[in-house]
Amino acid sequence: MRPSLLALAIGAFGIGTTEFVIVGLLPDVADDLSVSIPSAGMLVTGYALGVVVGAPLMTAAGARLPRKTMLVALMAIFIAGNLLCALAGDYTALMGGRLIAALTHGAFFGIGSVVAADLVAPDRRASAIALMFTGLTLANVLGVPLGTFLGQQFGWRSTFWAVTGIGVVGLLGLITLVPAQPRPESGALRAELAVFRKPQVWLALTTTVLGFGGVFASFTYLAPMMTELAGFSDGAVAWLLVLFGVGLCVGNVLGGRAADRALMPSLYVILGGLCVVLVIFTFTSQAALPAAITLAAFGAIGFATVPPLQARVMQQAAGAPALASAANIAAFNLGNALGAWLGGLAVAHGLGWTSPTWIGAGLAAAGLGTAALSGLLDRRRGGPPPLSTATLPTATSPTATIPAEALPAEALPAEPLIEQKSR
Repeated sequence: MRPSLLALAIGAFGIGTTEFVIVGLLPDVADDLSVSIPSAGMLVTGYALGVVVGAPLMTAAGARLPRKTMLVALMAIFIAGNLLCALAGDYTALMGGRLIAALTHGAFFGIGSVVAADLVAPDRRASAIALMFTGLTLANVLGVPLGTFLGQQFGWRSTFWAVTGIGVVGLLGLITLVPAQPRPESGALRAELAVFRKPQVWLALTTTVLGFGGVFASFTYLAPMMTELAGFSDGAVAWLLVLFGVGLCVGNVLGGRAADRALMPSLYVILGGLCVVLVIFTFTSQAALPAAITLAAFGAIGFATVPPLQARVMQQAAGAPALASAANIAAFNLGNALGAWLGGLAVAHGLGWTSPTWIGAGLAAAGLGTAALSGLLDRRRGGPPPLSTATLPTATSPTATIPAEALPAEALPAEPLIEQKSR
């Protein structure tokens, strides 16, 4: 892994850890701050809403800043938010810290995806995005379990002190390892906003909401499904989550490589595979060993969706990808909320613990349909949009010309590209 991509992955690791680690600490937080567990659970919901709101707003606010400068600023805000959580004396302060940290989430992954893709050769862009997102997958495999253990042993505030420390390491990495980025052209924000006039951008965002909503419809209710149906003990759930996380890591890498080779065919296969795995899971969840095997496959196919979904939005927003990329992070979180909400409705209406998985399969199928419609429009228009270039600095040459957008190789136009000067 290139050092610059490692710096982005460390930042992603910290952000991913702080997002999900609160789940394992809810009883401790509720007891210490004298609130109910449902009230403590709003710390999860509040974070998700902060991501949805903050992704486009923070990206727009930094539209005129060099991308490296914006990433450094976002990581500094992330550190401040987690520091406030570590020092929080009451529920309101903790919620405030969570919201501040959440504001940086979408913009960091959105802008970071563009920067990661700029750091590698054209045929490695989706893989570079996947490498950055490896930090997020490792957060689920290592960060969340270790953060939960730390909080249970030394108090929940110790977890946020640890995450603050990770943020400091990520900040130093961004400053020292990521090459300088040019200042965007004047009118960059208008260009970024203009991409939302394109129906294809909205189709790509909708595919993300539906496809990833399928993942979280089932994942949200994984614990009761494994204990009530598969027969695992409560103590085994943590190890099952590790197994799921290992699948995430594998799927993330494979999804990035597949998207580099052929973006849309890969997206069709992955979303179709997700639908099939979820249907199978409704049957294998009745016994321990088949459930565990399917769970690992579910983790792999579920997170294999991330690189192609992110690359697809950036492809359709060619020329101004940062805001659309951040909006896609918000779309992932909307998918999380939609899947969890629909799954919860099914359980509340007495449809059983497998009903969220059936709903997940339906959402994945709907995402596949949206992707197919978007691909059909591409073919009717003669292919995906052309790729422009910008003069971006690299680690070895401050004036080397490399593509500014993170597109897989299939998106590159056959005709010569027009070079633009950077300011």
